[in-house]
Amino acid sequence: MRRFFRVSAVVALLLFGGGVVLYVRSPIQPVVFNVPVSEGLIGEFEGNERLAVVTRQLENIGIGPEDIVYGPDGNFYTGYQDGRIVRFAAHDGRLLEGSTQEFVNTGGRPLGMQFDGAGNLIVADAFKGLLLVSAVGDITTLVDYADDPSLRFIDDVDVAEDGTIWFSDASGRFGLHDYIYDLVEASATGRLLSYSPATGQTTVHLSNLYFANGVALGPDDQFVLVNETGASRVTRLWLKGEKAGVSDVFIDGLPGMPDNISFNGVDTFWLAMPALRSKEIDALAQYPFIRKLLGGLPANLLVPANQVGFVAGLSVSGGVKFNLQSASGVYHTVTSVNEYDGYIWLGSLAMSSVAVLPLSMGK
Repeated sequence: MRRFFRVSAVVALLLFGGGVVLYVRSPIQPVVFNVPVSEGLIGEFEGNERLAVVTRQLENIGIGPEDIVYGPDGNFYTGYQDGRIVRFAAHDGRLLEGSTQEFVNTGGRPLGMQFDGAGNLIVADAFKGLLLVSAVGDITTLVDYADDPSLRFIDDVDVAEDGTIWFSDASGRFGLHDYIYDLVEASATGRLLSYSPATGQTTVHLSNLYFANGVALGPDDQFVLVNETGASRVTRLWLKGEKAGVSDVFIDGLPGMPDNISFNGVDTFWLAMPALRSKEIDALAQYPFIRKLLGGLPANLLVPANQVGFVAGLSVSGGVKFNLQSASGVYHTVTSVNEYDGYIWLGSLAMSSVAVLPLSMGK
């Protein structure tokens, strides 16, 4: 956050000298937005160090294990910045020596992943689109960016019992490398979509989402959740019953910016928050001109420095069950949380390892 503040100060100094250059160079079209109301790290989100005792596994295999899923073959799978999807075996939260191997390289950036009922790995790839990877590593593109120019940044995925694939398109304006511009612009161009393997059709269900990110189906596929990172909330779309087709707020006022979300299949949604809300961006909510100037800077300079680890466990009605944090930097920038056999596995955008914590230690 301090880094962002310094950048803002530099921009202020350049207003009269380099302001025109920054304005012309800026790719963003900022709008005024209302800052999400949050009470911060108090009450049910009171700061703590419960994540400081995680065990790091799969050290130095690659950077950025975004998501971690458990396959029908008994292996775990995770994807890295360089396009590799690596599989490994673990027992009681410990990596089994010699089990790590490259499964496939998508040639892109695998983000959210989930297995379908036939044992195929469905991958939201930021650069390649929506992919299906067979058990033997054959890759099929289900939704190609080239075939649908409206898609810009496929981010996360979940698979319904009937085979329907639900996925998010984070931004209609920016891709992975310059995603921070979307958060600064605040134009809310994210979407929630579904893909039917039976028909090959893609359907848009929700639009105008503020950086649509994690996707998770609820109990019996009654509803689907999508995280709005920029709005610090989780939105719900009802799929069955009297409310089918209606969207509402599952939880809002989060003190962090949610990334991926997963359901443990019973009673808990796990929410990863890689960063707290940016006070600097929020302070400029009513000043689109200043944010326009900031957009003239390289995207990497606008990403706030972050050493926070933050995970929340939510009930099926949106109540807070677990609040796991750490400011120690042991494991930070958490992008995914998945529960398997009494352990939660954490992925990260920035770390060179995955992390694991016994669920009993998170209480």
